Amino acid sequence: MSEQEWYPKTKLGRMVFNGEITSIDDIFKLNKKIKEPEIVDFLLPNLESEVADITLVQRQTDAGEVSRFRVVVVVGNRSGYIGVGKGVAREIPTAIKKATQNAKLNLQLVIRGCGSWACGCGGQLHSLPFTVEGASGSVRVKIIPAPRGVGLVTGEKAKTVLKLAGISDAWVKTKGNTRTTLNFVVATYKALTQTTKVITKEDWRIKL
Repeated sequence: MSEQEWYPKTKLGRMVFNGEITSIDDIFKLNKKIKEPEIVDFLLPNLESEVADITLVQRQTDAGEVSRFRVVVVVGNRSGYIGVGKGVAREIPTAIKKATQNAKLNLQLVIRGCGSWACGCGGQLHSLPFTVEGASGSVRVKIIPAPRGVGLVTGEKAKTVLKLAGISDAWVKTKGNTRTTLNFVVATYKALTQTTKVITKEDWRIKL
């Protein structure tokens, strides 16, 4: 992104634009909320996005039935950052743009590692350090660390989220109506965000 294309509107945006913050990691260490998608574009130019679902939704109004498209987009850098967003509009390109922007605003850090006792990789970042769970609507998702080479044992939509987060080996157990793509994707995303809310032995070593 060229400097001419972005005029920051928030204090955090101006700090990034002026070079006071040069890493997305610094934003999370400072516990700052991202309110401009351009911040993510500026600090993570290699961010990938993928459309997970496009659904036609209809709403009854006084003027009649109105049809719109609801789009779910997943963004990630395949190295520990993941975001999920939803966008609704009358045209698919507009809905995709809205969903992508919202996914960037929802960007979260994912702590990776190897929590499988059966793996002898030496702690490489191919899985998760422990089991995590997430929920959305009726869908419940549990992500379990797996040894290197197992791959992602889950449905295609969850695979999209895990791959873009940088997870290559995991077992995923689900409950509820996983055919509802929005809830399945969001539940997987919420499970991954739990990795930053648990203090591990490594965290204690760093503090000491």
